[in-house]
Amino acid sequence: MEPTQIRLVVPPELNMMDLLGQGDGLLRLIEDQFESEISVRGNQITISGQSTEGQAVSSLFTEMIALVEKGESLTPENLERTIDMLKSGECSPSALYSDVLLTHKGKALRPKTAGQKRYVDAIRSSTVTFAIGPAGTGKTYLAMAMAVDALKKREVGRIILTRPAVEAGENLGYLPGTLFEKVDPYLRPLYDALFDMMDIEKSQQLMERGVIEVAPLAFMRGRTLNDSFIVLDEAQNTSPEQMKMFLTRLGFGSKVVVTGDVTQIDLPRGVSGLKQVREVLASVPGVTFCELGSRDVVRHKLVQRIVTAYHEYEELGKTTGDE
Repeated sequence: MEPTQIRLVVPPELNMMDLLGQGDGLLRLIEDQFESEISVRGNQITISGQSTEGQAVSSLFTEMIALVEKGESLTPENLERTIDMLKSGECSPSALYSDVLLTHKGKALRPKTAGQKRYVDAIRSSTVTFAIGPAGTGKTYLAMAMAVDALKKREVGRIILTRPAVEAGENLGYLPGTLFEKVDPYLRPLYDALFDMMDIEKSQQLMERGVIEVAPLAFMRGRTLNDSFIVLDEAQNTSPEQMKMFLTRLGFGSKVVVTGDVTQIDLPRGVSGLKQVREVLASVPGVTFCELGSRDVVRHKLVQRIVTAYHEYEELGKTTGDE
């Protein structure tokens, strides 16, 4: 393969530190990921190496320049995700970063990985979307951002957030307080995410009016949910009967997002409704299943490594068990 040399001229109005990082930290990260030689002189970047990789590095810098021009702050974390997207060819980083789902207090909420982009696009196009993946992949957070945005745009009349109140070693009947006080710890993560996207006073007013409802899954029984954006969280802890009950609550003008992690099942016995539903609804039009993986984890880098290590360990266990 023929070697190539590519020169890029960075617009003079851009600060090279924003592009290359403090102490050229981002530049060194790129050099660690590629074999091409990269030299910077003034506002000119020269890339020398094999043709295919040289083009990839050039595309990377072009995407980085576009992001900085849009006012994005480049960090080692989002640069690594940008490199990953370019290597996989799944999604253009600039297209991903321009997909702003919601803005609250100057903070833009958007998908951060190609998998998350597929997920939010599925929510837009499907009536029922299942997001299955490990912790930290943004399953619930992105679904709630889409729900709040739909409510603000008046695409739906209300938001319903629910999750099963699985009893973690204690019976709810023996816990102190009213029913709502008993189930509050199970629902607290949904409140926390909601308050991160909407002023607390505003969200509390909407809850008092019934425009936003946060309730245990059992409260959905016997209802038909029209004109609603409904999010079922921690769905791996539903039984098949509960999953069927929930999905048949769907009414006209509504959208449903179901999230869960099949490696974190807390049911004392029996089959998870989330595991079974994929077999039941795999070919049903209007239903989409999205798989998120360790590459979509947007928490601390170590969380991604932990998720990958557990996945490899469990796969090894299955293989050993089969033998």
